[in-house]
Amino acid sequence: MTDHLTAATLSAFADGELPAEEAAAAREHVDTCLPCASTLVDTWLLKSSIGKSAHRYCMTAPCEERLQKIIGGESRNTATAGDASMRPRRKWIGYSGWIAAAAMFLVLLSWTLMQFRAQRVASNEYAALAAEAGDLHIAMLASSAQPQVVSSDRHTVKPWFQGKLPFSFNLPETLPADMHLDGANLAYLGDRPVAQLLFSIGRHRASVFVEQRTRTAQAIHLSRAGFHVIGFTTGDLELIAISDVDPGQLRALADAVRAAQ
Repeated sequence: MTDHLTAATLSAFADGELPAEEAAAAREHVDTCLPCASTLVDTWLLKSSIGKSAHRYCMTAPCEERLQKIIGGESRNTATAGDASMRPRRKWIGYSGWIAAAAMFLVLLSWTLMQFRAQRVASNEYAALAAEAGDLHIAMLASSAQPQVVSSDRHTVKPWFQGKLPFSFNLPETLPADMHLDGANLAYLGDRPVAQLLFSIGRHRASVFVEQRTRTAQAIHLSRAGFHVIGFTTGDLELIAISDVDPGQLRALADAVRAAQ
């Protein structure tokens, strides 16, 4: 393959819908094509975010049970009406019950929609942030440049960020077996400065992006096209870990960084 993969092909590949031969060819292409790999990461992060949002909000069981009781109670009142002189009044009571139930439903629906809209905006922002972090990690893998600060000593890496970031963070004293700190970069996510901590896990490379927490962050764990992304928060910090290493090992790295804060 010499041309870039089409958006339709990348979308089908992200969904696992390509035939075996086409999937193998697409995988071989994205392994050597930075633009297609970056687009693929954006695609599966967005698909995952949309999929989670679509099933996040529904009427709760207590709310549904309460509405059913209101509707059922008013229905029984109208069905067992007494003498003819009371029927207009009972009929009005029945209507008023339906009106109250409808009004309650509209209030709940409006509140749910507002919450959904706010959460969807936050979710999309965080998905975009994770996609941008993926782009930076892939660019780092494709580049032969050394980290801005090259050191395995946390007492060297952490002080290097003083005056460069409006927040502080800690590095773990010890790391799980076969994991090493290689250095760090000053990077930007969403036009805001972040620390890109660079680690080796065996022969794999991993990035952990550390940012000041300013939004409703979400705990995420995504796996698509060979890359794994783990997003988590600690106090005032948001962190995103990304690598093509085994997800269990990436989780161990994320846990070690989280425990250090």
